[in-house]
Amino acid sequence: MYNLPYHKEKNQQVIREFIDSHPFAFLSGCDPGNRPIVTQVPVFIEEKSGRKILSGHIMKNTDHHKAFLHNKNILVVFTGAHTYVSGTWYSNPYIASTWNYMSVHVKGCIRFLDDVALEEVLRKTTLHFENYDQQSTTIFDNLPVEFRQKVMHAIVAFEIEVTEMDNVFKLSQDRDAKSYHNIIGKLKQRDYDAQVIAGEMEKRSRELFPGYEVRL
Repeated sequence: MYNLPYHKEKNQQVIREFIDSHPFAFLSGCDPGNRPIVTQVPVFIEEKSGRKILSGHIMKNTDHHKAFLHNKNILVVFTGAHTYVSGTWYSNPYIASTWNYMSVHVKGCIRFLDDVALEEVLRKTTLHFENYDQQSTTIFDNLPVEFRQKVMHAIVAFEIEVTEMDNVFKLSQDRDAKSYHNIIGKLKQRDYDAQVIAGEMEKRSRELFPGYEVRL
């Protein structure tokens, strides 16, 4: 991860909102042969007794389940919109192009939970993604008991106690004001991800360049 101070988000609430908005995270670890393994699942973050805890569920007896039984150290990566930034958009166009993106890396130790905890994780997950619609047929409590038992036999809940959290919100903060605002204008003309990044840059423009006037 790039550890450049001007690409770090210091507002903890912004980081929390980013994780909440991008829950489909990469879980990465190593198997007994020290080979990397990775899977993607929805993960939620909570505060418990002053500790940050991630929770979710994965399938049993898969490569990642076996790897985390062997080695409990885990890296969880939350990623958001990302986009190419052309060097031709800078006030000095004779410079390398780059990529703007937002990412949060969380390190911790994973532990697997019992079936009671699994029920709670599945209840929370289904309610969240069904927008807390209690009438939805696919939320945990509305599923047939036989189906729930069959599904739960194949999966396991987990918790990860966060030991380290880092981020990169690389949004051209190291550019001059003219370049920064020109990048925003160019990104607004491109695809959805580029427009999202442009919006994030706009949120930070006054703090980065107080008093700068954008000339249309």
